[in-house]
Parts: sequence; structure tokens; C-alpha cells
Amino acid sequence: MVHTYELSIPIFVSIWLVEFSAVDLGFTRVGVTTATLGVVVTAGYGLFGAGALPSGVLVDRVGSRRLIRACLFGMGASFLLLAVAPGLVAVTVALLVWGLAASVYHPAGLALLSKGVEERGTGFAYHGIAGNVGQGGGPLATTLLLLFFDWTLVAALLAVPALVAGLYASRAEFDETAAVAASADAGGPPDADSSDDAAADGGSKAATGVDSLAEFRSESLRLFTGGFVLVFVVALCSGLYYRGFLTFLPGVLESVPGFEPFPLSAILPADVARAIGGGSQLVRPERYFYAGLLVVGVFGQYAGGKLSDRIEVEKGIVVGFGSLALLAVVFLPVAAVGILPLVVLGAVIGFFLFFVQPFYQATVAEYTPANARGLSYGYTYLGVFGVGALGGTVAGVVLTYAAPAELFVVLAGIAVVASGLGLTLLRR
Repeated sequence: MVHTYELSIPIFVSIWLVEFSAVDLGFTRVGVTTATLGVVVTAGYGLFGAGALPSGVLVDRVGSRRLIRACLFGMGASFLLLAVAPGLVAVTVALLVWGLAASVYHPAGLALLSKGVEERGTGFAYHGIAGNVGQGGGPLATTLLLLFFDWTLVAALLAVPALVAGLYASRAEFDETAAVAASADAGGPPDADSSDDAAADGGSKAATGVDSLAEFRSESLRLFTGGFVLVFVVALCSGLYYRGFLTFLPGVLESVPGFEPFPLSAILPADVARAIGGGSQLVRPERYFYAGLLVVGVFGQYAGGKLSDRIEVEKGIVVGFGSLALLAVVFLPVAAVGILPLVVLGAVIGFFLFFVQPFYQATVAEYTPANARGLSYGYTYLGVFGVGALGGTVAGVVLTYAAPAELFVVLAGIAVVASGLGLTLLRR
């Protein structure tokens, strides 16, 4: 559900560029450009990441159930707000509500997996697959609905799944610390690098977490004086690349030969076209490419998750981000060759874009104690989705004042930094 909404937003961005010509701020009016929308989207995505840190503190105190339930109901409400937004200011408010609601999920969900699942890497893999179902299915559902309905109605329809999932989350039952307790019962430490006090209480969340500002400061200092600081920067780079690549990808592809829009009647039998209103609705191939790229990420998530249980996680970071750097460099040259090579390249990018995620998620668990796991994932997703949200602004500004070629060079540089940090961790 989180990624269904997160990745449907770039589909709406291409509509908002046409729908809104200016933003009325009361004291002035600002023209709508890719740079303007980059800032708007960054506001919502930024809160998605910034809220992860306080959420990480909360999950160590109250557990995952309440936060995940609030997340689902909040996201549904935000898209209902989006459906009645009269202008871009209201759209921004709706995206901020979405970002606040969605921000609690990753610390809650990943802390739950890291302490509740014994085969952690495999758990992250299946969890990532579910994320990719949303990442591909959300944009695809949005694109198909936009063939027949106005974007505001589509936003309202998209709110329904989160509300239904929220009702399910209210009834689901699970043991949040099964793996920690099982390890303690077996006589071993409750988790890699965990402290003795966590072992003593068998992983009970009542005796873990941050109780005060002083403890928050000391736990944060403990995290950032070790190897976690490098893992944090890797996660930050992942967020910048991810958001910078995906936010304006549909718009970038509009200018690529072979992605010209065409009427739906061109691919439907005449009788079917008449039945749906003549088939004059325009099919926009770039949206399907975008959704397909995200669906392929399922295989990257699974492969990365399974490999993170079998090889040193630092090696996965080196290889994964090194591949992303190379793919960014060759994206536009391959696009100039033809649509078929670009489709193949898109599948490879989709694979590696999500291949790296289980590796840095598992690396966080390797470099942090169990009783600060929520806090560590809070910091991680502050980097991935908070600071990483600036990737949308960077992409919007580069596309406004330069060209797509420069954007892909910037993305390649970000991936090189992440790969280099992975190599540093490996050598240490």
C-alpha cells in the first residue's frame, strides 16, 4: 500500500503540469514548471522520510501494530483529500498528509521483520516483493483508470485499498519479537551486535527504546560513531538515485521516439472501442514502461534478499550500486538506438534499482543493536526518503535548466559514491 501511493504520484505529476498553469500563494503567483512540481513532490516525499525518525523512536516503545494501522488509514485519507484539491496548494497539503502517514511504515515494518523473522534476508526479500507489487501495480492501476476517469476521481478510487487494508491490520495477530525471543531461548544473543540488556529480557519491547531526549542523544551517538554512519550515507544515496530517477521518468520518456501517445481504438477491435465510448482515449506508452520497470523490481528484491543471506552484504552494495552507475550512463544512448533495446535496459535498471534495497536493509541490522533497531531504521529512512526526496528537486531543476543527459550523469555520480562506501565497509 505504501508504494502503491508513492509511485502513483509521478503519474499524476505529468497531469498536473498540464492541469495547473500557476500556483496562487496569495501575495504572488508562481508559474508551474518541472522545478515547481519537483519542490511540491519533494515536500510530501520529504515528510515521508523526515517522519521516519520519530516513528523509529515510537516503534521501539509501542510496537508496530498501532503505527502500521495509523499509516494505512492516514494514506487513504490523504488521497481522499487529493481528490477534492482545487489547486496545487491543496495538492501539496494532501501530499504532506500522505508523507506524514506513510513515514511511520518503514521503521515499524522493518523493525518487525528484523526482530520477528529468523531468516531475515528472506523476510526482507518477500517484504520487498510485496513493495514491488505496489510499486508496479499502483502506477499501472492509476494509468488504466486514467483512460476512463478524471484524475480526481482516480485519486478517490485509489484511497479505497488503504482503508480496507487498515481494517485488516486492526484485526491481524502476530508476535513482534519472535526471532529475538527464539534466539534468547536457544542460549544465543537475541540479535547480531545486540546488547546484554536486550538478551536479559528476551527482546521485550517494554524494556527497549528511547525514554528521554538524553537517551535519544546517547543512542544516536552510539549509532553514528560506528560503521552505521557509512551505511546511513549509502541509504541516503539510494534515496537520491531512486527519487531522482523515478520522479520525472514518465516525462523524460515522452520525448523518446516510439513513446508517442495513440488512441485506444488503434489496439482494440472496433466493437470493443465503440462499447467504451469510441476508443478516443489516448494511450501513453511511457506510463506502461514506467510501471513495467517497477514490476521487474520484484526479481531484484528477491535476488537481493536471498543473496544477502549468503554473501557479505557489503559486496552486494558494491556490485548493485556500481551497476546502477553504469546503467545511468548508458540510458540515453540506448534510448537513441530504439525502443526494444530501451525496454531491455529498463528491465535491467528495474532489477538493480531494487536489488540494492535488501542489502542496505540487512546491513543496517548488521551494524546496529537489536534494542535500537527501530531508531536505526528511523535514521535509515530519514536518509532514504527524507534527504533522498531532494532527488526529486534535483531532477526537476536539472531538467528545467539543463537536459536529461546531465540528469543521468548526476545519478551515475550518486551511485558511484554509494558503491565506494560499500567497498570501504568491505575493507573495514
